[in-house]
Amino acid sequence: MKLVTAYLGFGSNLGDRAGYLEDAIKKLDAHQFVSVLARSLMHDTEPVGEISQPTFLNMVVEIETSLPPTELLELCLIIEESNGRVRSEKWGPRTLDIDILFYSDEIIEIEGLQIPHPEAHRRLFVLKPMAEIAESFNHPVLNEQISAILQRL
Repeated sequence: MKLVTAYLGFGSNLGDRAGYLEDAIKKLDAHQFVSVLARSLMHDTEPVGEISQPTFLNMVVEIETSLPPTELLELCLIIEESNGRVRSEKWGPRTLDIDILFYSDEIIEIEGLQIPHPEAHRRLFVLKPMAEIAESFNHPVLNEQISAILQRL
């Protein structure tokens, strides 16, 4: 199986926010087909959307994996659930959220999974931490570096 570099967005706004993020990184790195390569700092950010909720702690993690995108998504969902994630309302408060932002330079659109993440280029809480660890990464749809997208936003 080929190794692919992927970028994951992490967020938490309930309970021990930093603890949930750290636990998720440990669980990812412990998986036999995933290695954590780099991680951004954790950033306090305001929630997006209409729902009143606590501030988020967000970060981006760079991994290397041989898992196909659908299996990586399944692993992320399992890790979210193991950290108490309950999906009660869209964009509502959560103990842990893990989004696949980029999977190499691939463009994937299948039911339940869209890569690059369709909102990544519009969200400071994604772009700012991503630029810390991969500012020259080229967005495969926009064909622009993360640093340029961040600067424009």
